[in-house]
Amino acid sequence: MQATGMGAEVHGAAWGGSPGWVVLTEPSRGASAWEQVERALQQAALRDHGPLPAAVVLVSGAWRLDVRALRAVAERLADHGVALVGLNSRDPKSRVAAAALGIPCSAPLPEVAMAAAASKLTLHQGTLRAGDHLEVEGTLLVLGDVNPGARVSAGGHVLVWGRLRGTAHAGCHGDAGASIVALQLRPLQLRIATAVARGPDELPPAGLAEQALLINGAIALRPAPPIWPLQENVSG
Repeated sequence: MQATGMGAEVHGAAWGGSPGWVVLTEPSRGASAWEQVERALQQAALRDHGPLPAAVVLVSGAWRLDVRALRAVAERLADHGVALVGLNSRDPKSRVAAAALGIPCSAPLPEVAMAAAASKLTLHQGTLRAGDHLEVEGTLLVLGDVNPGARVSAGGHVLVWGRLRGTAHAGCHGDAGASIVALQLRPLQLRIATAVARGPDELPPAGLAEQALLINGAIALRPAPPIWPLQENVSG
């Protein structure tokens, strides 16, 4: 599901149990945040003739949202049977307002969607299945799973808002500073630049997104940072 209302976009959940997304355009003199959300939800319901996501994360970019504005958005979502379960924002005051309402503000991947200027970013929505191979020049953001037998390659970062269980190659043109990030990072094989490693066998701790990066020439796993840019290479 993807629908647009006055610039706002509704993205359905990548898999059962995961939240969907409501992505606002940059602030303007047009509709307020809750008006954008309301219209996007109405268009999604009419266009897709199916249920809206049960829960969504609001990706608000540079919007300045106070407690009243966030409460209005949450109420509009609730009117459609959708729960607001997170906020992604570049604005510190909006994050403070969300915290006052008990809305979580930390998620590693949505921030990347707002930071396309930092690297040429390609967005792919949907699951990649066995036999699929997606390669891009810059950074790749996948809103979905990468199943066993599927491959993704990027000249920059590889970012998977879902389960990475296939093969991923970041920095495929030699960028040793590239990273691989996923909500569930359990691939068959990881590659960063010329380094290669097998994915770990055990499942990650619940709710922990991870990143793979080069440390002293070897691929290592670390908790994913909550903001863009991704952690730079470190030593030790």
